[in-house]
Amino acid sequence: MPFYSDELIEEVRSRNDIVDVISGYVRLQKKGSTWFGLCPFHNEKTPSFSVSPNKQMYYCFGCGAGGNVLTFLMQYENFTFQEAMQSLADRAGITLPKQEMSAAQKRESDRRTKILEINKVAAEYFYRLLRSPQGKHALEYFQKRELTAATMQHFGLGYSNKYRDDLYQYLKKRGYPDDILKDSGLIRIDEARGGGDKFWNRAMFPIMDANNRVIGFGGRVMGEGEPKYLNSPETIVFDKSRNLYGLNFARSSRRQGILLCEGYMDVIALHQAGFDNAVASLGTALTSGHASLLKRCTKEVYLTFDSDGAGIRAALRAIPILKEAGITAKVINMKPYKDPDEFIKALGAEAYQERIDAAENSFLFEIRMLEQDYDLSDPESKTAFFRKVSERLLEFSETLERENYIEAVTRRYQIGFEQLRSMVNHAGARGGIAADRKPLKSGVHENKKKEDGMKKSQRLLLTWLIEDPVLFDRLGELIGPEDFTEEIYRQVAEIVYAQHAEGGVNPARIISMFPEEEQQRETAALFNARIDSLDKKQDREKALNETVRRVKQNSIAYRSKHLDPTDMAGLQKLVEDRKRLAKLHISID
Repeated sequence: MPFYSDELIEEVRSRNDIVDVISGYVRLQKKGSTWFGLCPFHNEKTPSFSVSPNKQMYYCFGCGAGGNVLTFLMQYENFTFQEAMQSLADRAGITLPKQEMSAAQKRESDRRTKILEINKVAAEYFYRLLRSPQGKHALEYFQKRELTAATMQHFGLGYSNKYRDDLYQYLKKRGYPDDILKDSGLIRIDEARGGGDKFWNRAMFPIMDANNRVIGFGGRVMGEGEPKYLNSPETIVFDKSRNLYGLNFARSSRRQGILLCEGYMDVIALHQAGFDNAVASLGTALTSGHASLLKRCTKEVYLTFDSDGAGIRAALRAIPILKEAGITAKVINMKPYKDPDEFIKALGAEAYQERIDAAENSFLFEIRMLEQDYDLSDPESKTAFFRKVSERLLEFSETLERENYIEAVTRRYQIGFEQLRSMVNHAGARGGIAADRKPLKSGVHENKKKEDGMKKSQRLLLTWLIEDPVLFDRLGELIGPEDFTEEIYRQVAEIVYAQHAEGGVNPARIISMFPEEEQQRETAALFNARIDSLDKKQDREKALNETVRRVKQNSIAYRSKHLDPTDMAGLQKLVEDRKRLAKLHISID
């Protein structure tokens, strides 16, 4: 992992204004000295996502996401710290120093490079074979599927020969040793029988990453044989759960949203028909890693899975994963056809676009699928159905959004709005409104537990200190870093006091000092406690004094509990602190 000095990290961070960067992702409006917008990390209707140019920080009062400009790119783009640094350095015209790799890192890097090279050589070999006499039946298969020569070239389609060691012999002649060939996932090495191909007698689909590098393959058997479709195993360059077929093309599409399919041929057929925003998972169910990839490209996904039972189950599994990532999902109805490929062949691109335009809201799709478990002609079963729907409606935490969905359900099922709302409220009273809300994007959760009162007080005091630096002098010796009893709060307080002594507190720089995303989020929360809801000076003054008193009383109690009875200096400090606390009064100018 590259090492960057604190000074370089701060230079990159400070040269990228957080409002400028985030406004490229989120529509922001200025209110006073702060900018607000809809949070990109959870679904909301009322803006609770704040960006402070003074603190160079962002914070969402709804879900708790927060940090500096580096944290934002790591959360939103799913970047590593190094990727975020490189992106912001490029944006600011800063050249990052090249890092010397250890011997182990150099070997790992060389291995990755070599496997990518082998994949490229194999893809070119398969491509040529498809267009040779040996690949005639695979070429006929693609032509029967109505793929044009241009489409086959665009996707680099190929053929793996019917001989079980054809690719192995070809790669050996190119000078690649057995150990690296085995690690590529293309070759099996058997001590008794030697090397053999993973793919043989198959129509081949190269799988590319977002940078158009071949990272793996899919193969469809020609003639009889199992499995019908075969994918590369996971390798040092290929992770099925974090790559999507066709994303290298779809990410630059100008079409709205992303079409999420089940198979390679669906993606290829849609692209050929002009829908170049289609992608598919690689033989696995949709994962949170896939959702993170999609989040980089779009806020809206159209599920265009097979219309059979398996496709419906796949859609029902995918919807909550997409919701968790903050992506709006809609479901395309392709009946009476099975998949996009069949639909396009039968009715054409224009009809498919009409199905996209008429795509069903994912929640209403889920309810329609739920309906199949009940007999709505039977009063008891119908009542049970609406009870279940009421529970599902509680997933919407915002009242307005929940009532909009109540209205949509009442229109579809001819039930009175007030009747259904009453059932929802009753269900909420039993289990708590939105009690079953799902966790949000990586590391970001809505407030599941009532926050500890002392943590709140310590957070509030830290926010007050950075927003009103004169308090450092007014608090004098009464409050210091040691009075913050939560571990990360104390660490932050030590840095805050040290920075103040050196001339000024820099919240965004403090966040960069913590390597973990969760620590950065919690640090951001320490600087964004709400203290602006009290308009009158006497009310704010009273709140400040109460906050300081609670923090100090907690500190005294904590030290008393853990003090060594022989520590006379510690005992004397406790006595002095109690005297100061008894005389506490801090004024606000």
